[in-house]
Amino acid sequence: MSGMHHPWRAGATGLTLAVAVLLIILPVPVSASAAGSAGRTPIVLFPAFHFTRVLVTVHNQTVAPGCPRFGAFTDWFLNDHPSTAFSQVCEDKLLTLRFNPNPRIPMPHRFSNQIGVTVSILDYGTTQSAPFYEPMYEALEAAGYVRNRDIRVAGYDARLTPDIGDYMVRTKRLIEETYRDNGNRPVHLVGHSNGPLYAEYLLTHTPPAWKARYIHGFTPIAGNFPGQGSLYLIMFTGLNIQDFSFPASAANAESSARMYLSSPSTYMSAADPRVFGDHEIVVHDTSTGRSYTPQDYRQLFDDAGLPQAREIADYYVGFLKMNSAASFPNADVYAEKGSGIPTVIGAPLPDLSVGQVIDPNTIQFFVRDGDINQEDITNNAVSAWQAMPCFHFSLTDNPGIDHFFLPGNADLLARLIKEAALPRTDCRS
Repeated sequence: MSGMHHPWRAGATGLTLAVAVLLIILPVPVSASAAGSAGRTPIVLFPAFHFTRVLVTVHNQTVAPGCPRFGAFTDWFLNDHPSTAFSQVCEDKLLTLRFNPNPRIPMPHRFSNQIGVTVSILDYGTTQSAPFYEPMYEALEAAGYVRNRDIRVAGYDARLTPDIGDYMVRTKRLIEETYRDNGNRPVHLVGHSNGPLYAEYLLTHTPPAWKARYIHGFTPIAGNFPGQGSLYLIMFTGLNIQDFSFPASAANAESSARMYLSSPSTYMSAADPRVFGDHEIVVHDTSTGRSYTPQDYRQLFDDAGLPQAREIADYYVGFLKMNSAASFPNADVYAEKGSGIPTVIGAPLPDLSVGQVIDPNTIQFFVRDGDINQEDITNNAVSAWQAMPCFHFSLTDNPGIDHFFLPGNADLLARLIKEAALPRTDCRS
């Protein structure tokens, strides 16, 4: 993104991620046109983790003493309207999900917002809901696209996984409306970072006939499909959404880490041992000398005394099954990735307590090649889709282009516009 400062770039010390159960969706103020848009393939964007603008409304909450009982605040990466009434610790506590311990209840139904807290997506379906992608919108406009007509956005509450709440219903509705409003043209899906996980879930949970009618293809940009190592670290240190910085106080570190521990998307976004095995160390406990790789996640949570985390992890780690044909979207795929940048995958910690303050300027992070946010194992996992029968698959590397600049890269956007104009592969026989 030209001119945009990203707090990770110095020394690759940053992390990102890759969301009550009763998510409230605000009205969709889109400008529809029955005539469509002059032959262009409409595009629906799935934003990255916490790149969707959300409104958190608080009414008579009691879970966080010392925090306002009433009020509202907004939450998204690079939020330009941060709250002056709610501190970061208060926001974390109010966004920490409740978990029903009853194992007889299906896992997706065991998460809910705190009592008195509701979360809604601002301007759902529109480009206003995800302002980070302004360079993408501008490039598409230069090619003749029109915002909120043939460019729309499938935002989501980044704490939740796509099997929770009404995600599937509202996303399918948005795609179907976009199809109809653009002359019954199939829609091209674009996702960035965690966004492709939500698009992939949609594509693997809709019948072939629906996709044949409504889907043109899929462009995942640095899709975090099998998760990334750094998510395990964040469950102990926290990470502030406003600027993706590590918390500087013990109170903030604990409130942030516990928020991530409560969110099923944290586990969906954590490195899948079936893909990663023991190829990277994500946490090293200096008090015991023990190192943990993704395949040790159960031992990590057991040693940390986090039985609830282990229970959620057993269900959501490896959620998209990237090592099997069950992950095939069965649509034309034009994947993009970055590479050649040292990328954080983990760190040594004094112990396994929740809420540790670390200094990103002095800590010796564990790194490997990647795009500054996701390591090479993550970014290459999409290559498994080469085995899809019939459908097109390609993966384009963008060496030296970091994770946050990829969606605004001119060459990538030129490819997107060209590929969206291509005919679909005919796989009906």
